[in-house]
Amino acid sequence: MKTDSVGKLLIQWAENRPDLDLTSLGVAVRIDRLAAQLTIGANRALDPLGVSLWEYDVLSALRRQGRPYELSATALARETRMSGGAMTHRVTRLVKRGLVTRSACDEDRRAVLVRLTREGLEVVGKAIGERVTMVARALDALDTDERDMLDRLLGTVLASVEASERIVPG
Repeated sequence: MKTDSVGKLLIQWAENRPDLDLTSLGVAVRIDRLAAQLTIGANRALDPLGVSLWEYDVLSALRRQGRPYELSATALARETRMSGGAMTHRVTRLVKRGLVTRSACDEDRRAVLVRLTREGLEVVGKAIGERVTMVARALDALDTDERDMLDRLLGTVLASVEASERIVPG
């Protein structure tokens, strides 16, 4: 098996700190590096559509809701793991691009509703196709069973960390 860049890093640590079990560190660093590469790949895939990854995240969160493709700004921030201030700024930019609308909620005038426009729906429809294709290419090294296993394992770890907040207290 070919040693990746993380394997080399772990060998160096093992030589200098043989007292440490570096298995978990190897997993974490590989996930970090893979996430960075997938982010670069996503941005490249979305660039021809004129969409950045953060725009895609907001638009796809709205699209996943089904008709009328709408969420409160608070729920949208929660869905995309952004602060309220960051969401306000991003929604303003998306409104200027004509991809979403912003309106007051009838039930609570303090709440703001964000809804995909027809153009936003078209853009996110194309973007999800590009994103899925890019990720499938990234996982070409794995067969279907290996992809399913990796998905289950990563899902188990993520659910555990999210439930216990072992890494980042919230």
